[in-house]
Amino acid sequence: MFKNAKEVIQFIRDEDIKMLDFKMVDINGAFRHVTIPAGHFSEETLVNGIGFDASNYGYAVVEKSDMVFIPDVTTAIVDPFCEIPTLSMTGNAMIIDYPSNRPLPQYPRNIVLAAEEYMRGTGVADKMLILPEFEFYLFDEAGWRVDSSHQEAHVDFNQAYWNSDSDGTGNVVPYQKNYHIAKPYDTTYDCRSQMVLHMEEAGIPVKYHHPEVGAGGQFEIEPLLGEMSKMADNSMMIKYIIKNTAQDFGMSATFMPKPIFGEAGSGMHVHMLLMKGDKPVFSDDKGYAHLSKTAHYFMGGLLKHINSLCAITNPSTNSFKRLVPGFEAPVTVGYATSNRSAVIRIPAYAKTPNMRRFEIRNPDATCNPYFCYAALLMAGLDGIKNKIDPKKNGWGPYDFNLFHLPDEEKAKLQSLPTSLEKALDALEKDHDYLIVGGVFPEDLIVNFIKNKRKECADLARIPTAAEFDRYYNS
Repeated sequence: MFKNAKEVIQFIRDEDIKMLDFKMVDINGAFRHVTIPAGHFSEETLVNGIGFDASNYGYAVVEKSDMVFIPDVTTAIVDPFCEIPTLSMTGNAMIIDYPSNRPLPQYPRNIVLAAEEYMRGTGVADKMLILPEFEFYLFDEAGWRVDSSHQEAHVDFNQAYWNSDSDGTGNVVPYQKNYHIAKPYDTTYDCRSQMVLHMEEAGIPVKYHHPEVGAGGQFEIEPLLGEMSKMADNSMMIKYIIKNTAQDFGMSATFMPKPIFGEAGSGMHVHMLLMKGDKPVFSDDKGYAHLSKTAHYFMGGLLKHINSLCAITNPSTNSFKRLVPGFEAPVTVGYATSNRSAVIRIPAYAKTPNMRRFEIRNPDATCNPYFCYAALLMAGLDGIKNKIDPKKNGWGPYDFNLFHLPDEEKAKLQSLPTSLEKALDALEKDHDYLIVGGVFPEDLIVNFIKNKRKECADLARIPTAAEFDRYYNS
């Protein structure tokens, strides 16, 4: 929208903007922000930046924790959720240095930019295009309480099957039958349409939105393919828009992978392809599923490193309650065409050379999207560099339903980690592919693992209602 500070200043005057909001990203992929009066914005703001304490964002840095945030004017949008006219933008964190500031290597946005730079340096491709699918639940009620005498969580969605005897309208959705269901049962249609309008106004083109499988209120919004670093910014904004729009409609939105026992979980499947100039790197009419050798090597890198990737792409203990058989969630390390039971699915409908791609199905939106997308790229490039052939390594293609195999055949397959602790163990042992070229600083990975292990330990100490059900009368 904007190219420089002068254009921003002119827009502020023309539109009577009162505040400038700078959105920053912490280590877990959550927005933090600081706001200044619009009249204080100048060209010097893009040089001197806004000071902040990086240690409060979860970054353990060798340098002093005082950093500056440098806004990126190309990301500026009018925030639709602020009553006071507010222009919002994201940007990069910099280490205070002389004569000029330098990028903070641990900052998520700098990592995704470094991954793109590394990719270009290999000569394999100029850009990576990705398409994340955002699945989420909308609840009319959501609450929880955890203290010494009370552990509880409850959610409700008016159209859910558990309200069939109290709804009063009969407009309830049967268990696991919400996929593409139409009005009058699709009661959140206007809410989701408003989400999409906000996204389009923010410069994020959307492919579609629709109800998903989970009858407890599950839905999906899917953007169009976009360049990786821009899509990382857009992913943050998509989550921001979904959550705030839901609140405007009196609901609560969650990207929690498994908020309801027995219902479909919410993932963030990531479609990806590489381009070199105007040439699609992944396309080959003679290859399996019309994919090139390079594409297969990229898949091989993803599958080789999938256990350690899970610590970054599925970084919550709840993530692994979704990655179980029976809910179209992947559990098997492998690839196939049109098969949702494998970690990597090649969509049969992507027929044109520029659209030939695959999706990795295990990620979920609790991830930091900058870390997630950069890690996927680095794993794929490692596969290309080392010519890791997924077929020769026994990872497929699995062109059959893996959930319906006999138990003895299932036992022969490699599976995803079953817990965050196991994924962290894998990341601890297998992260050289991430630190190559200085893309992921090793001290960031060490700090990330440390923080997540503490998170696992904290949650492991809390009794749950399910444990009362199982053990109270033992």
